Amino acid sequence: MAPSHAVCRMEYVELSLVAGLLLAAAQPVAGPGDRPAPRTDRNSQIAHEQLVDKARRGGIDIYFAGDSITRRWGTSDAPYRNLFDNWRRNFFGWNAGNFGWGGDTVQNILWRLTNGELDDVHPKVIVLLAGTNNIGAEPRQGVAGQVVDDVSSGIAAILSVMRRKAPDATVILTGVTPRRDRDGGTSLMPTIDAINRRIAALADGRSIRYIDINNRLAEKDGRVIGGMTVDGLHLSAGGYQVWADALKPIFTELLGPPAATDHAPPPTGDPSMREAR
Repeated sequence: MAPSHAVCRMEYVELSLVAGLLLAAAQPVAGPGDRPAPRTDRNSQIAHEQLVDKARRGGIDIYFAGDSITRRWGTSDAPYRNLFDNWRRNFFGWNAGNFGWGGDTVQNILWRLTNGELDDVHPKVIVLLAGTNNIGAEPRQGVAGQVVDDVSSGIAAILSVMRRKAPDATVILTGVTPRRDRDGGTSLMPTIDAINRRIAALADGRSIRYIDINNRLAEKDGRVIGGMTVDGLHLSAGGYQVWADALKPIFTELLGPPAATDHAPPPTGDPSMREAR
């Protein structure tokens, strides 16, 4: 009888495993966009350490998170001095801190926020723009469905981290901005539009708000408006002013008018530029 009981137990285990696998297959599988991924180059690691240090200094009421489009606006790097001047003209007195880093995908931003850059900052407002580095510059036909899934799931994961680490903050989610493909065409715009439709649904109009400035940056056919970018992707001072004009009324609503003084930590820059001096 003992062998019979053993067989019964084995059959039960096997059936349980099969049932578990079937159940797992029936569940929605999260895309790789929601998996944090660190940058492995030393320059990015140093930049992360500097941003963690900036976060620990406090005094930040508005927290900007993103990639190079965010970073160039509030960096100490000399090549972008005119953009930082625009930043200060628009945000001085609101204690805004810039935590963008060039080349980051949504997975990289998710990793940075998970690993110290938002710990104990307690901002009142967070501005997020992310996803263009997942899209890339390669021309394509139609909508890249996997890219849409990756970016939207990654942004949803980023928002979840933001809500957990800064529960009292209002998040302003900015739609992915227009970009030309490598050939100078508009083939990336259907994917960008699809991403923006997806992530707009993540906003509830209260704790998470969504803004889309693309009608000020691109024509209806997707062509980037002259003077809004410096290279078909990165915003010019004029492009940043469009973004600022969309943000400032919300900042005023949530925080009141800017003060005469500013307590945000000083801007950081690209460590490699500092070492090259």
